Amino acid sequence: MELSIQKTEALIRLSTIVMLVLTACLIGLDSQTKVIFYVQKKASFKDLRALVGLLYITSLAAAYNLLQLCCSSFYKGTSLQSYAYLAWLRYILDQAVVYAVFAGNLTAMEHSLLVLTGEENFQWLKWCNKYTRFCTQIGGSLLCGFVASLLMFSIASISAFNLFRLYSPTKFMHLKLQS
Repeated sequence: MELSIQKTEALIRLSTIVMLVLTACLIGLDSQTKVIFYVQKKASFKDLRALVGLLYITSLAAAYNLLQLCCSSFYKGTSLQSYAYLAWLRYILDQAVVYAVFAGNLTAMEHSLLVLTGEENFQWLKWCNKYTRFCTQIGGSLLCGFVASLLMFSIASISAFNLFRLYSPTKFMHLKLQS
């Protein structure tokens, strides 16, 4: 059973890496130029600070998941006590990465919603009626980011399972092999 959980976690981590890299590529390579009143205007992800932040967050999260995927084979020969410390570290880092990516996606979605609808009080114009391809690509990247968040939530759940199965069900916070 443990081997199938490890394979499942590896497969989910690999899928997460693909979705995060796809999100980062869709954001980073997105720009559109239009001629408006004889002036060329360019819309790019750099115009929206939330998208720049999401690009950094998804890139770091993909690197973290790749590192965890590569280092998972090194945990096999460790003692139970040191494995418990590693399991706690993995659990906390997995939780932090899930929250960071989800918060980055929500922030970028809120900023994109303002670009989509505009805000007259702040004199922000609607962009999506002029830059349709740009907005469609950003929407696709946000969808990929939310799918990656769901995948990372399942990784965090597996990480929690791997951590708490080490502890005794009858004695509070005692490892199973300890007295």
